[in-house]
Amino acid sequence: MTFFDVIFFIFDEIIVLKILSIFFLFSFFVVSAQQKLPFDSLKLKDAKELFADDYGNIYLYRNKDFSFTKYDSLGKQKGKLLFALPFRIQSVQNPLSIPTFSENAQELKLFDQNLNEIQKVNFREKFGQIKRVFAEDLQQIWLLDESTKRLIQYNFREEKTINAYPFDIDFETIIDFQVDQQKVYFLTSKNFTIYDFNAKKLTEIPINFGRRIVRENQNILIIGQKEVSVLENAQLNPIFKDENAQIVDKNTASYFVIKQNKLYLYPIQKTPRKNANSTE
Repeated sequence: MTFFDVIFFIFDEIIVLKILSIFFLFSFFVVSAQQKLPFDSLKLKDAKELFADDYGNIYLYRNKDFSFTKYDSLGKQKGKLLFALPFRIQSVQNPLSIPTFSENAQELKLFDQNLNEIQKVNFREKFGQIKRVFAEDLQQIWLLDESTKRLIQYNFREEKTINAYPFDIDFETIIDFQVDQQKVYFLTSKNFTIYDFNAKKLTEIPINFGRRIVRENQNILIIGQKEVSVLENAQLNPIFKDENAQIVDKNTASYFVIKQNKLYLYPIQKTPRKNANSTE
C-alpha cells in the first residue's frame, strides 16, 4: 500500500464516521421526540375518535357504547358522557364549550370542561333533516339541511336564521364541513371540496383519508386516520404521518398517535416537517 493509498483510506474512514455520526444523531433526535403517555391500553383499545386540547387533556370517543371520556395527560379520568344515540364531536379546541351533534336525535349539545351539559338546541321543530352542524362560535352555527338543500347560518341564542344559501350537492356523502372567510369546506370519503356561498365549486382535491376538518389560526387542516395535512395553494400537504397509527390528532403543540393500543406524543417543534413520518 502506497503513501497515497493510506491517505485515501484514512480520508474515506473519516467520511464514513461522519455519515454514521449524522445518522445516529438524527435517529436519536427522531426517537427522543416521541413520548409515550401513561395510558391504560384498555382505555385506548376501542377508541373511534381521539381529541387533544391545548391544556394537555385527551378525549376518547368509543362508538361501541357511544361514550365520550376526558382524561388528563396522566390518564386520569376527568369526565365521561354516555350517549343514548351516536353523536359526532366537532372539536375540543374550546374545552369550555364542546359541541356535539346527533343526526338521529336532530340536536346539538354543548358541554363544559367537566362534560356537563350547558346548552341543547333541537332542530326538529324549525328545520327539515339536518345532516351536519358546524358551531362557529358561542352564538352562531351553520347547518346543512338535507331536506331543503340549504346551508343555513343560525343564531341559536336568539333562535333566529341569519342567512340561507341554496346548495344542490349530495349532502349524504359529507363527513364534515366548515365555513371560513366566505368559503365552505366539505369533506367526503373521496374528496375535499371548497365552494363559495353561490355554491360555485372553487377547488376539489381527491382524498381518501379524511376524518375531520380543523381550522387552526389561519390554516385549514385535514385530520385523517394516519396523517394530518394542511391546505396550501389548493393542495393538501402532509405535515405528519404514521403508517402504524390506529388514529392521530393534534393540538397547537403536539401530535398524538394511538398505535398498538398505546398513546404517543410528538412535540411539533421537534418534528422535522420534511420528515413527517414517525419511526418506531
